[in-house]
Amino acid sequence: MDFVFYDLETTGISPAYDQPLQFAAILTDEHFVEKQRVNLRCRLAPHILPSPQALIVTGVTPDQLTDPSLPSLFEFSQKVVALTEQWAPAIWVGYNTMKFDEEVLRQTFYQNLSPSIYATQFNGNTRFDIMTAVYTAYVRDPGLLAWPQDEAGRQSFKLDRLAPANGFNGHNAHDALGDVEATIHIARRIADRNPSLWAELLSTAHKTEVQAKLETFQPMELVLRFGGGEPRAYTGVFCGYTPGNNTRAAFFDLDAANPADLLSASDEALFAAVDASPKVIRSVSTNKAPALLSMAEPSPEHQRRAAVIAAAPEFRSRVGEAMAERFVDDPEAPPKPVEELIYGEFYSNADKNLLGEFQHADWPRRQEIVSSLSDRRLRQLGNRLVAFHSPELLTTEETARFRDYLRSKWLPAAEEKTQWMTLGRAAEEITNIQEMNGTDDAVIDAIRQFFADRRRVLD
Repeated sequence: MDFVFYDLETTGISPAYDQPLQFAAILTDEHFVEKQRVNLRCRLAPHILPSPQALIVTGVTPDQLTDPSLPSLFEFSQKVVALTEQWAPAIWVGYNTMKFDEEVLRQTFYQNLSPSIYATQFNGNTRFDIMTAVYTAYVRDPGLLAWPQDEAGRQSFKLDRLAPANGFNGHNAHDALGDVEATIHIARRIADRNPSLWAELLSTAHKTEVQAKLETFQPMELVLRFGGGEPRAYTGVFCGYTPGNNTRAAFFDLDAANPADLLSASDEALFAAVDASPKVIRSVSTNKAPALLSMAEPSPEHQRRAAVIAAAPEFRSRVGEAMAERFVDDPEAPPKPVEELIYGEFYSNADKNLLGEFQHADWPRRQEIVSSLSDRRLRQLGNRLVAFHSPELLTTEETARFRDYLRSKWLPAAEEKTQWMTLGRAAEEITNIQEMNGTDDAVIDAIRQFFADRRRVLD
């Protein structure tokens, strides 16, 4: 099966409220032989303010953000979706992509009304993350890679340190294509030096194989890393699924507790087992290539405890219900912004068909399609796209509403905490960058002028 190694450079660190500015990918065969490469850039969406620090790190200039020769974010999203279809079936791979780049892509597809936000999992596609493989190598085969340290002497798993330490020279960090090439280098080294470990890890890219492995009820190791600590393996066993969702499995830590002590526990005790820290029961996403490894010789006590869970289907059901409780929204909480409703519900078939037409229509027809959508989220996002790309179609009232939207987003009330960049936060970042005395004054002045121009848009 082919690999698509890819990476994004973005305007910031929030998948919901930032956007990609660059998508780079290299298509290879299963032996890492290159077949094709792409390097796409796009301009800034009209409602997004980039992080000044992100601009410094990536080297993107204000002129590039508004370069009319670059595609819009909407056109960019269409090109990436087309690649997911053109290269299918393939395993989409990156470095820390599962937690970040993959979520950015989904938000990009969602906010630009692609019929499916799960394009990297459809048409035979699936996903894998080399960072997870690196953590596993550290635990299972520490001699496989050289392990660099950061300035404080701590183990560093950042790609820009790991790749050079392992023989990848000329790494252009903070450029998407450079990161893709470095990721391929690390993947090839793991695969060449420990083929059996690579094969076992790669099997987890397929959800059905992860589920089949779990449902043997054999003790297994799950490799995880928390915070800035070192990766470690947890010995546990499958303990049920969240009701109606077999992509979220429970993993009982066989060293943290004896399952026999929890078989008749109260609902409150079970909830504590899945919610307290340290956890007795962890959530494992079967569709996110977890580092789930077979054990050659589990201890007799591990086997005995695993057998207790295997023989207790009612207990596993109760655990699944307790896990589901962790993800229930608070009915008293204020309404979420549309960006955070991405996983609220699946689209109807009628809406999906309309979204397919939307992608290829002209903007007057797109405006008509938006008004026909039944999903409130899609109507809101669609109206926003019309305002971005064809403002002449808006009424005077709609134009005023869009201006008010930008004003509330870029200049929120002083007490409002936002997850997106605002003009106020941007000014603070620019001041902090200037005080560090490591950036050219002309670069800072250009960034400051860009935000001043954004402010004038509101007037």
